[in-house]
Amino acid sequence: MRVNGELRDLASTVSESDTVEPVEISSPDGLNILRHSAAHVMAQAVQSINPEAKLGIGPPVTDGFYYDFDVETPFTPEDVKAIDKAMERIIKQGQRFQRRVVTDDAARAELADEPYKLELIGLKGGADGAAEAIELGADNESVEVGGAELTIYDNVDAKTGEVYWSDLCRGPHLPSTRLIGNGWSLQRTAAAYWRGSEKNKQLQRIYGTAWPTKDELRAYQSRLEEAAKRDHRKLGQELDLFSFPEEIGSGLAVFHPKGGIIRAEIENYMRERLLANGYDLVNTPHITKGHLFETSQHLNWYREGMFPPMHLDEEVDAEGNVTRQGQDYYLKPMNCPMHNLIFKARGRSYRELPLRLAEFGTVYRYEKSGTLQGLTRVRGLTQDDAHIYVTQDQVKEEVASQLEFVFETLRGYGLTDFYLELSTRDPAKSVGTDDQWEIATDTLREVAEASGLELVADPGGAAFYGPKISVQARDAIGRTWQLSTVQLDFNQPELFDLEYTASDGNRQQPVMIHRALLGSIERFFAILLEHYAGAFPVWLSPVQVIGIPVAEQYEDYLWEVLAKLKSHGVRVELDSSSDRMPKKIRNATLQKIPFQLIAGEDDRANNAVSFRFRDGHQENGIPVDEAVERILESIRTKAQV
Repeated sequence: MRVNGELRDLASTVSESDTVEPVEISSPDGLNILRHSAAHVMAQAVQSINPEAKLGIGPPVTDGFYYDFDVETPFTPEDVKAIDKAMERIIKQGQRFQRRVVTDDAARAELADEPYKLELIGLKGGADGAAEAIELGADNESVEVGGAELTIYDNVDAKTGEVYWSDLCRGPHLPSTRLIGNGWSLQRTAAAYWRGSEKNKQLQRIYGTAWPTKDELRAYQSRLEEAAKRDHRKLGQELDLFSFPEEIGSGLAVFHPKGGIIRAEIENYMRERLLANGYDLVNTPHITKGHLFETSQHLNWYREGMFPPMHLDEEVDAEGNVTRQGQDYYLKPMNCPMHNLIFKARGRSYRELPLRLAEFGTVYRYEKSGTLQGLTRVRGLTQDDAHIYVTQDQVKEEVASQLEFVFETLRGYGLTDFYLELSTRDPAKSVGTDDQWEIATDTLREVAEASGLELVADPGGAAFYGPKISVQARDAIGRTWQLSTVQLDFNQPELFDLEYTASDGNRQQPVMIHRALLGSIERFFAILLEHYAGAFPVWLSPVQVIGIPVAEQYEDYLWEVLAKLKSHGVRVELDSSSDRMPKKIRNATLQKIPFQLIAGEDDRANNAVSFRFRDGHQENGIPVDEAVERILESIRTKAQV
């Protein structure tokens, strides 16, 4: 239940003056409670089999949970089976989750054999509950010590009260292990660094999932199976689109010719949209002097995400004495500081605003090796980046315009199901005044609500320089991807002394809007590849039409048809291999080519072709001119076929 807005166990005591709301197990909070309870049962099962296993943390995550363990040897499939059986016994036993508040000293004494728990108690910073805010890493330490009090949860016998197992935890939990039911399963194991840092010891992680019912578990497993078929890394190899050569380095992709065509089409469509919507295209270097990122504050706020500096320009004489001091250069992680310099290159008038600067700018971010994942998390990425400079009076209208621009453009790529997320200030990681943040956040909220789309809160998720709206898009199998972001920034215009001449002749500071529509070309490429399962619409397909002759003597005729298409810019191929026709059809189908044009004696005699589509159906005897026009029309309209 939620008491006065705070999540609590159902066993908590409440008063008549309290506001009490139920928490359904199918709600986001309910699912987190279910999954965190399952994580506790998994940890209990592990320690019942291996008492020497040391506990890390076990938070709920999207669609499931995990728990980290310090064990002597990695978990084997046989270990996981044994843990699964032990979990079944604990769940059926119906142990109660029982909360108790403990002092710092008491917790340390009780958990003396759990070094990772002791570290978390240290992060909590006090026994009286008036704790310092802990630094939350990627591993969500708040599941342990993020509440106002330090608490331990005991798993106890429902009849006798005997304590079977305990864990440091903020809660809440289900009343009983039995309520976990049978909608859960263990999924996989992995290595993970303690608190997400490679400086720390590597632990062993077990992932699981939990759902309110067995049917929901099966539906989720079906989605996983479908997602595995659509995995962009697998499709990228099968369709010869891209690769990650070891010789280049982790997280650095190369696009092969077919992938290059798709990427070029994505960018070309984006450029068309930018120019049609009043943007100016700019271009900036890949590296810069470190002073630029000192000015922008990226070296203060983002240093760990940047590649190390290159110390250049130093000069020495014959004796080795430094005659000219060198300086640090950095690969750029962001384009915005350079766009600020373009704005500042000359005087600006209010008549030029909004000034919209856009760039396909390649940036470099030192992602940890364990976080790299195909094209969705890379170290070298090309952002479709834009920075818009507006007057204060133009902010609301421009943000609304940017959102509409985002929706229209994403629909052109075949994504149509959206909701919005509003990321607000983290006081510990932000610059600017309270008034600036309040005005900016209220403005974004008003625009988001006016869009009519669902709006979800993301408390504390804003960048250090201002709040943002994120466009979340659902793909063909219902997964959610964060794509476009629109962010307000009242920090960088001040840091860079950006000014424009207002209508009254006074110098004014512009407001800066950061807008990334696709996020990065690489990640968007991966999302589209999975959304379409490799079967791109005709306009994006690397090969749009393939000619398949029934026999060799029809190759010349079919090439004449393909030449007509090629003269209109259509990407065509002729399969003149020695394979039999059924194998040619199968090969074209596996390559997910949208149109197969087949020709035999009747087709040649009637100046026609047979159309075969990706779904396997076929239309025979289509006149050549009609076939050409149908293909051109599907490309012109960006038809989703």
